[in-house]
Amino acid sequence: MSDTYESILKLRAIRDFEDRPIPEEQLEAVLKAAQWTGSSKNRQNWAFVVVDDARQKDRLTKAGDFTTPIAHAPVAICLVEEPEGYEFDTGRLAQNIMLAADAIGLATCPITLHRDEIAADVLKLPEGRRCRYAIAIGYAAPTAGAARFGGRKSLNELVHRNHYS
Repeated sequence: MSDTYESILKLRAIRDFEDRPIPEEQLEAVLKAAQWTGSSKNRQNWAFVVVDDARQKDRLTKAGDFTTPIAHAPVAICLVEEPEGYEFDTGRLAQNIMLAADAIGLATCPITLHRDEIAADVLKLPEGRRCRYAIAIGYAAPTAGAARFGGRKSLNELVHRNHYS
């Protein structure tokens, strides 16, 4: 199997981060991978808000229910859907960010911002834009990943052929 395939299988959400900054070159590399994510009709109907100020990250945590990784990570990359953007494309964007970060030694955790209006206010989004998701990013703390949440459902439980049975 290829290294890419193995990376996909081992990717995990990490919720605890070291207290050290991400070098600008590494952050830019992750953002470059995000920039090159495919999108419907190549519209690229997204923007990124990089949040690295502690007070701003704290304000952003109020926009969701399980947002402590944002406060613990040195950076949160907020994924902004531009007008006529697709949530499917935003999901692709999140996965590319997570895989790119993993490839260069960074850890990530996807975050849902359940309260769009708070996220929009904190990020000062123009009308018509929405930020529903963010990616907490940093170096995994030495204790990160110690707790495991079990394996995966079997393919027999997940896969249906020709109709849902």
